[in-house]
Formats: sequence, C-alpha cells, structure tokens
Amino acid sequence: MMYVLIGLSLTLVGVAGLQFFYLAYLERVELEHKKRIRELERRLRSADYQLREAELQIDEQAKVIESFSREEVDRDEVWVDVIEDA
Repeated sequence: MMYVLIGLSLTLVGVAGLQFFYLAYLERVELEHKKRIRELERRLRSADYQLREAELQIDEQAKVIESFSREEVDRDEVWVDVIEDA
C-alpha cells in the first residue's frame, strides 16, 4: 500500500509539473502573439499613412488633369469660332 501511495504522489507531482510547464509555454505564446499584434498595428498605421498620401497625390493629379481638360475644351471652342469665321 505504501508503494501505491508513493507512486500516486509521484504521478501527481509529474502531472503538476507538466501543467506548470504547459502554463509557462502558453504565457510565452501569448507574449509572442502580443508582440506580433503590436508589429501588425505598427505596419497598419504605416500603410494607412501611405494610403492617405497616395490618395492626396491622386486627388492633386486629378485636379491637374481636369484643368488640362478644361483648357483643351476652351481651345476647341476657339478653333470652332475661327473655322466658322472663315
């Protein structure tokens, strides 16, 4: 009976040790996940900034293109007047 109790106590110590190391492993994984999330959030902020800069640049280019289009329409109207006068 004494050997059974010793065996049972050693088994329980082994299970408790296994749980302790598994808990330490889970904490390590959690820290890695938090680190990865912080890195992804940093990259997201950077990408968001780049996106906003690109959108501003596209808006500026669209305005320039629109101004050139208006000038082209104005020139066409002038040529129409010149051709009609001739």
